Amino acid sequence: MAALELKTISKHFGAIEALSHVDFALERGEIVGLMGDNGAGKSTLVKIIAGNFPPSGGTILLEGRPVHFHKPGDARAAGIEVVYQDLALCNNLTASANVFLAREKTRGFGPFRILDNRAMNERSRELFAELKSETRPAETVRMMSGGQRQAVAIARTHLSQARIVLMDEPTAAISVRQVAEVLDLLRRLREQGMAIVLISHRMPDVFEVADRVVVLRRGRKVADKPIQDSSPEEVTGLITGAIGTA
Repeated sequence: MAALELKTISKHFGAIEALSHVDFALERGEIVGLMGDNGAGKSTLVKIIAGNFPPSGGTILLEGRPVHFHKPGDARAAGIEVVYQDLALCNNLTASANVFLAREKTRGFGPFRILDNRAMNERSRELFAELKSETRPAETVRMMSGGQRQAVAIARTHLSQARIVLMDEPTAAISVRQVAEVLDLLRRLREQGMAIVLISHRMPDVFEVADRVVVLRRGRKVADKPIQDSSPEEVTGLITGAIGTA
């Protein structure tokens, strides 16, 4: 049974058809590369999964059960997290403070509570160890590399015990070494049974780490196949329209 399944999902914004009858499935312990040109419908599909938009038609199933998300909080409560390209981190706070942002641990008696920084640092250290990241809980985010920042954002999804993570361009605008760090993080999440949607324009990254590739063009799905059965040349043709479907 798929961790996530979308059946004939459509989305209209007035007369504009952003998605048309898109089927999409995601298994536990699987990375699916979601590709397409700007305006292909990738962002709309992700926002529907994340609860930002309701679909105009179609059904969303989580582990076989129909679900209806009215807001992002509904999707998060169901175990779906999004790591956006800007990461939504506070540069002036430490790694552990970012991991626990809006979910801070406190200690004290009755109405008198203070932040339990020791507990948050310890739990953050455990999360970074699980991800085999060298990120230090007490380090300020503004001092971190792009790969370390991604580790903080991913650790935050781990804290919430997410089952499905949507990664929006995680390797954009970072160095080659940091790209390798992020791809390693994705592999570790997959090994732990997490289901991942990797939205990316970077063909080498998708072909290095994804199990399947799904291509959208003008709001329609034109390919959905195992990564070993495709090629960068084929995907480029599908994105541009030089190849109709695959």
